[in-house]
Amino acid sequence: MILQKLSLINYKNIREATLDLSPKINCMIGSNGVGKTNILDAVYFLSFCHSASNPTDSTIIRHGEDFLMLEGTYHSSLLTPHSSTTISCGMKRGTKKHFRRDKKEYRRLSEHIGLIPLVMVSPSDTLLIDGGSEERRRLMDMVISQYDHTYMESVNRYNKALQQRNTMLKQETEPDPEVISLWEEQMAFEGERIYQRRDAFVRELTPIFQRYYERISGNREQVAIEYISHCQRGPLLEVIQRDRAKDRIMGYSLHGAHRDDLVFTLGGHPIRREGSQGQHKTFVVALKLAQFDFLRRTNGGNTPILLLDDIFDKLDASRVEQIVTLVAGEEFGQIFITDTNRSHLDQILAASSHDYKIFHVDAGEINE
Repeated sequence: MILQKLSLINYKNIREATLDLSPKINCMIGSNGVGKTNILDAVYFLSFCHSASNPTDSTIIRHGEDFLMLEGTYHSSLLTPHSSTTISCGMKRGTKKHFRRDKKEYRRLSEHIGLIPLVMVSPSDTLLIDGGSEERRRLMDMVISQYDHTYMESVNRYNKALQQRNTMLKQETEPDPEVISLWEEQMAFEGERIYQRRDAFVRELTPIFQRYYERISGNREQVAIEYISHCQRGPLLEVIQRDRAKDRIMGYSLHGAHRDDLVFTLGGHPIRREGSQGQHKTFVVALKLAQFDFLRRTNGGNTPILLLDDIFDKLDASRVEQIVTLVAGEEFGQIFITDTNRSHLDQILAASSHDYKIFHVDAGEINE
């Protein structure tokens, strides 16, 4: 998938910009805080219908303005009936956003997810190591939903059942056993479907990730990923119902797919407590490149867009060189890169024979 043209109005600190983009490498250069990342975030928004960094939609509208507009024109030989499509989003402050494909509004935003596969590598990815389990579940959900359109439907049904069960657990009076059992049955049914998809994903992703890590690190360290789920303890319905009395005391559900986690290890030990900042950065970069590789293989030849936001910080020269060689390779499609250091970008451009464009960003103003 190739983003040919990107138009922004009042997106974060960008008042207005229209960018004609390279089908291969697009470099955003500028000092910290000038809006480089906001360009990448707009590209992310057009794929996932939300910002990568701002969970509340109204916060992405430029200060002092009442609306925003985003529009992207994409090209792919896989798109039907035409080889190009236009995705647009409009939103007024205080109202819901409107997403359209070729001027036709989506009934549900979930219909759009997966059309434009995308992987973003950013400084916030360290939360995958340092943050709570919800960050690692979000990682699985984001990738799986891009190639399995029924997956998020299962997640949504599971979350609805979980919310209803939690509401009943908080009641002062004893919950109706028949009603709470119905919600538990739905949690178990959808939870086991979620588990099967997550388990298959992690099994396939892990060796790809390990190859990328070995390549970037010079084969100096051993890493692994382990998936932890209550479904591994037996039938999920039995696991949920076994501790209903304890859940009633706590006022929420202690078991289920909402507690799944990934354990990341370096040299056989949890990486959260091991390794340098450079090793942590290598881990998340390798993990995201593995996601890219995985999506490229599973998405019917629809190569994802790759966003690389300030990825070279905290990495030594040898690791930077390996990443540069990787992303300049033929297997990667369209790439967006931000950096304050022109020399890193020059390395990538020198290593690649592909077309490229360089955009200078300053205080929300963008110039090619």
